[in-house]
Formats: sequence, C-alpha cells, structure tokens
Amino acid sequence: MSRIAKYPVSVPDKVQVTVDKSKLVVKGPLGTLEQAIGSGVAVKVENGKVTFAATDETKEANALSGTLRATVANMVHGVKEGFSKKLTLVGVGYRAQAQGNKLNLSLGFSHPIVHALPDGGQVAAEVRGYKPPEPYKGKGVRYADERVTLKETKKK
Repeated sequence: MSRIAKYPVSVPDKVQVTVDKSKLVVKGPLGTLEQAIGSGVAVKVENGKVTFAATDETKEANALSGTLRATVANMVHGVKEGFSKKLTLVGVGYRAQAQGNKLNLSLGFSHPIVHALPDGGQVAAEVRGYKPPEPYKGKGVRYADERVTLKETKKK
C-alpha cells in the first residue's frame, strides 16, 4: 500500500465529499471540484474522513492511490480556504498599484505594464512572468518564499 494513501483526508465542516462510480465531487464555500477515479482505487467516505486503497496489488494502482489522496487533500483545502501566493518586488523603482480590477506595474521598462486581475487563476505566475528575477543582481518579481541564487560576475 502507498505510504501517502495510508493516511485519510479529514473533511472539515462546510465541505461535502461525494463519491459516484468513477467520479469524486468536493463542494465547499469557494466552489465545486470534480476528480475522476481510476479503476485501481477504492474510495470511501466515512465519519468525516476519506480513505483510499488500491484494489489490486499492481504498482500502478498503488501509485494511483497515493496520487489521488494528495489530489483530494488539495481539493478539500482549495474549496475551503483557497490558495494564495505572495509576491515581492526587488529593485530600485519597482512598484505595483491596484486600481479597481487592474494592476499597474512599474518594472524598469520604458512603459508601465497594466495587468487585468481575473477572479481566480494563476495571477502570481503571470505577474512574475513580466520580469522574473535575474541571476546577477536578483532584481525582478519574486515569490515571497523564493530564494534566488546569484551568479558570480565575469572577472577581467
């Protein structure tokens, strides 16, 4: 049995998990998510916990049970609390201002960058894509927990 699949996923209040034949549905205050269940995994919902077990002893079923357990744990977290990623701007004169549903960025270019903010999605990755941290001075848009390894400059 997979080491990850051994541990059940606890379902908090305000979150409902239902299992059909080949589909698992997680509903919460922030939305509804669906996940297909493979044929090699048995899923049970009992007493506020979701358990996973491989139906046969194959390596693929064992791996799939652990993967499904991790995915469902992320789904439960996502519909209850959501996910967030913090960004930091490193560089002289780098600024960001929110105006309504638009984000104005000054990132050292000759023009300001205007990014439209959607309701969800990968906004942090898109904003970081405008000016990722460069390896010599470390200037750019970073994730808050990101560590940038600086390269040594060329010697004469």
